[in-house]
Amino acid sequence: MTFDYDLFVIGAGPGGLAAAKKAASYGVRVAVAEQEDLGGTCVNRGCVPKKLVVHAADVALQNQMAYSYGWSDCETVFDWTKFINSVHRHIESIHQSYSQQLQKAGIELIRSQATFIDAHTIKIKGRIVKSDKILIAVGAKPILPEIPGIEFAITSREMFHLPYLPKRLAIVGGGYIGVEFSSMMKAFGCEVTVIDENERILSGFDDDIRSGVQEGLTKRGIRLIGNSSAKEIKYSEENLLLTITDGNSENIISADTILVAAGRAPNTENIGLENAGVELGEKGAIKVDEYSRTTQENIFAVGDCTNSLQLTPVARAQGSAFANTVFGKKQQKLNDDYVPSAVFARPEAASVGMTEAKARSKFGESVKCYRKHFQPLLSQLTKDVEQATIKIVVEGESERVLGAHMVGEHAADIIQVLTVAIGKGITKQDLDETIGIHPTTAEEFYLFGSQ
Repeated sequence: MTFDYDLFVIGAGPGGLAAAKKAASYGVRVAVAEQEDLGGTCVNRGCVPKKLVVHAADVALQNQMAYSYGWSDCETVFDWTKFINSVHRHIESIHQSYSQQLQKAGIELIRSQATFIDAHTIKIKGRIVKSDKILIAVGAKPILPEIPGIEFAITSREMFHLPYLPKRLAIVGGGYIGVEFSSMMKAFGCEVTVIDENERILSGFDDDIRSGVQEGLTKRGIRLIGNSSAKEIKYSEENLLLTITDGNSENIISADTILVAAGRAPNTENIGLENAGVELGEKGAIKVDEYSRTTQENIFAVGDCTNSLQLTPVARAQGSAFANTVFGKKQQKLNDDYVPSAVFARPEAASVGMTEAKARSKFGESVKCYRKHFQPLLSQLTKDVEQATIKIVVEGESERVLGAHMVGEHAADIIQVLTVAIGKGITKQDLDETIGIHPTTAEEFYLFGSQ
């Protein structure tokens, strides 16, 4: 069979782009299909714009602290429209950079949706192309609950296109997306309510992390309603009315904007996977083996459309590993036991490795936890008593560190630096014998043994 390409990539998010560029470096013919903007969710509707909003919100929080640090009161005004236009210009510069990188690498970019005809054949932009290998990297999409009036709600996709800041924001979902937006919007002066099906927010994180962030958000005036779900949304001339229920009673919340952040599902519909013999698993995720190969031998998948961790660095690493294995003849598979994750709320949270619950389910009574609560130096001159939390989960007589968790300033950077050491098997004694930099928040991880 004659092929038009050695590799055809469907989706130009972090996984697809990494795979395409790495494969092209091995001299193979590569094409990438993308019907939307380059960069996927991360660049356009996730990590990048979200972190820029976090930085803008931090300026607002610093202004609130300024008086405690000797600055005179001064009036400041935040212009959402001006700011968000700057964000979009920055994102457009990233698009241009990606386009130039693909062109320089000799990769053909086709701006259209791609659909499978069979395992080697794709229909795109009115033509039929054939490829030896095909990589699916179509990402995920927000999940919308099937309730009356859901059309009046928005998802994270629309948050960065709001024409103005809402005075009252209701968020359905207490995962990291909902929590992060609650923190940002509160800093801008919005009245924020978060509704979650669980008693505590941030399901999947360590319980101490969940409690620490929830307590911090509550102190900032964010209203958190647990054990509840959305039942109905009604539109009125003045506002939106969100009916929530805890199973026994109902409550109505008035809001200008309702954000649904109830999780994400693989974006695997309408691309003809059934024509290619690619099987789906739980929640529509593409089944893959440890080398990202699907149930069809020549078709692979990476990123959020598979049942892997929905994190940009994971998708990027999977894309590179796929290209190294298939085209570089260097078999490479990923170990996701020590992938760090963060919640960019205020307070910030981050984790790597096992939660206490997961460690106890695997190792039982041999598991021990060391935790510490303290007030960071930054907040000691302010009226706000902000508590930071650090925690390590260890196992056995060696006290090998299984996981590290933190709530507080710079949590993401601190946990990220610890990740490589924990992956290499450090023990609590190794931490105790390490000298840190004083005064910093990070040094607290080295001071468990001094208590």
